[in-house]
Amino acid sequence: MEATVADTSKGGVWSGGGSRPFDASYGKMMMWFFIMSDALTFSGFLGAYGLIRYKYLDSWPIADEVFTHIPFIHGDFPMYYVAFMTFILIFSSVTMVLAVDAGKHMQKNKVIVYMGLTIIGGLIFLGSQAWEWKTFINGSYGALQLEDGKIVQFVDASGHQVTLQSFASDTPTERVQHKKENGLWFEYESALPPVTLEQVKEGFAANSDISMRTELINLETKEKTIVSREEANKFLDNAVRVVQGANLTENEYGKTLFADFFFFITGFHGFHVFSGIVINIIIFFNVIIGTYERRGHYEMVEKVGLYWHFVDLVWVFVFTFFYLI
Repeated sequence: MEATVADTSKGGVWSGGGSRPFDASYGKMMMWFFIMSDALTFSGFLGAYGLIRYKYLDSWPIADEVFTHIPFIHGDFPMYYVAFMTFILIFSSVTMVLAVDAGKHMQKNKVIVYMGLTIIGGLIFLGSQAWEWKTFINGSYGALQLEDGKIVQFVDASGHQVTLQSFASDTPTERVQHKKENGLWFEYESALPPVTLEQVKEGFAANSDISMRTELINLETKEKTIVSREEANKFLDNAVRVVQGANLTENEYGKTLFADFFFFITGFHGFHVFSGIVINIIIFFNVIIGTYERRGHYEMVEKVGLYWHFVDLVWVFVFTFFYLI
């Protein structure tokens, strides 16, 4: 038997099959393979989030109450900044399309401009996401965690949530942060909350215009359930700690699983954005020094464009699952 050798004189690595699948180059085909595998990964993550969200539909944190902050501006602006982040990322996808089109027409200067705008858009989005993480971790109002792990929050007479500091008593207290060097080796806590559990209890008792609400959501009004003062006192008796902000073990906004999924999925997407920015910067400098002009084509710009569009598309689904539904 004679060994079969692929003729690479015309079709490169594809010539062994007689023609290129979908008339795509090897590099573009491999990028599509990667995108498909990564799409399945994100689908699994978002599918798991959807199942857990459905399971706790009547007690899942309300996005409009969680993501209300805008940098350097005090106030309640639900979803405004997240919408801005989404717009920036989608706009960067538009500039990437323009860069690819300019590359097909061998317009080097336009490729430089549009890729530069794409990189700037990615950096703004990534910085915004880091700021959002910081705000989410630091928290907004504070809450109490009960023995069963559930969260209770506090509202004023108009039903708007208030901070624990706004009504907690100013009774002097002395607390030492649990660390390995000053306590039991297996007990450790992060920064101490601004008020203690006892101060919250005393302040609640002294302020009759403050009410308590639970995680339970009225599915018709989309609002959390406000309980009577008598029920609130029962909950206070079962309170075990003050919760400020969110992390992997506690969450002032409600279910800890919400924070776990938020950090994992948005962090995984943020890593993709970061990787895309790094790759774009490398391609950007290659364009400047004329690498692709000498090759006679800008296919590398097109390949990184495919990845960037995928990252943008994934964010549309993340945005829909976490912030809109």
